[in-house]
Amino acid sequence: MMQRYKLFFISVAMVAAVLAAYVGGYAVGRGEAPSAPAEAGRASGNVSGQGSEPSWLSKDADFGVYWDVWKWVQDHYIDRPVAEPKLLYASLMGLVAGLDDPYSVFLEPRDAEEFSQELQGTFEGIGAEIGIRESRLTVVSPLAESPAEKAGLKPLDWIMQIDEHDTLGMNLEDAVRKIRGARGTEVRLRIMREGFDGPREFGIVRDDIVIVSVTHEVKEGGVGYIAIKNFHADTNERFRQAVSDLLGAKVSRIILDVRSDPGGYLNSAVEIASYWIEEGKPVVLERTADARTKEYRAVRNQVLAGMPTVVLVNRGSASASEIVAGALQDYGVATVVGETTFGKGSIQEVQDFSDGSAVKLTVARWLTPKERQIDGDGIAPDVAVAMEEEDVKNANDPQLEKALEILTNEESARLPSRQGITN
Repeated sequence: MMQRYKLFFISVAMVAAVLAAYVGGYAVGRGEAPSAPAEAGRASGNVSGQGSEPSWLSKDADFGVYWDVWKWVQDHYIDRPVAEPKLLYASLMGLVAGLDDPYSVFLEPRDAEEFSQELQGTFEGIGAEIGIRESRLTVVSPLAESPAEKAGLKPLDWIMQIDEHDTLGMNLEDAVRKIRGARGTEVRLRIMREGFDGPREFGIVRDDIVIVSVTHEVKEGGVGYIAIKNFHADTNERFRQAVSDLLGAKVSRIILDVRSDPGGYLNSAVEIASYWIEEGKPVVLERTADARTKEYRAVRNQVLAGMPTVVLVNRGSASASEIVAGALQDYGVATVVGETTFGKGSIQEVQDFSDGSAVKLTVARWLTPKERQIDGDGIAPDVAVAMEEEDVKNANDPQLEKALEILTNEESARLPSRQGITN
């Protein structure tokens, strides 16, 4: 059976170490791929699924040329015969790549299986989300305590080279394959960063990556602190437990930290935002190519409604984390502190096919409840606080300090009604 489901992708499809796009609810569906003309022939083997060409295809493209090329390559390539699956999957990759969309990709069965496994939050790699930004292979965010973070990678680092491979024109899946590897092996990345005099080489030893998506603690002054690292399969339950623990500890204010959170399941983003937003109100809007809009609405008891809240963001906050930050900001129920977020505002749908392959395709863009389009722009904080290199070196966190200052100041803790939405 072929299956399709929607997900939010950061600029990645798969990451060197982590996948940052995730399923947001499942819908079973079926589809048919264009059939090959029976007369095309093969140099060796059999082409399955042949039949008459659909009438609508001939209006814009001559698919006979495709099969002519296929046969000619099989008949004349020096190292023939070429395995048919290799040619088929390569041509399907090219088909999707022809969209010039870094978020849309064809996944052959091996990659589709790895994609599915990584959605569960455990894998081997370097622990860094990567994406395409301004046509450059870019670090979205390294995971906390990952090999990538320990080696010194930062959000918005430009990956110029992977081992001996130049990344110019490289697609995300090729980059993933080259960066990914077995635990204990090393990958060398040539990195350019704002402030560098020139590119620098980073050697990173791969390891097992296990993502604990939610952590929490009570800060000084009775401030509850919740950090979401990814919106994974375990996030909803872990967040529920974190809230229960913090309320049991009698906290009266909340810091929600989604810094360097590359995104995740759509339903998790909606669930998390629903702790503050009135049930039935839109958390995020999905807009398709034909201008249709679908609303995803708050779905649960608002146990944190009215509690003074600060959301921490940075340049590595993307996709699902931007949905939460944008929604809470639009409704005026939280103060957003930190840096402008990554700006990943498109939605992909994954279609699984019967051979185990899959296509991830951009099908819509998302908007905040006030219909702000975030793609490329990001969420601007209410209170801008930079995290400088010296802060990192000295283990200082001025963004967290500002959040605590806001929440522990009696006047500041009364949240402003900034452009809140009323119905």
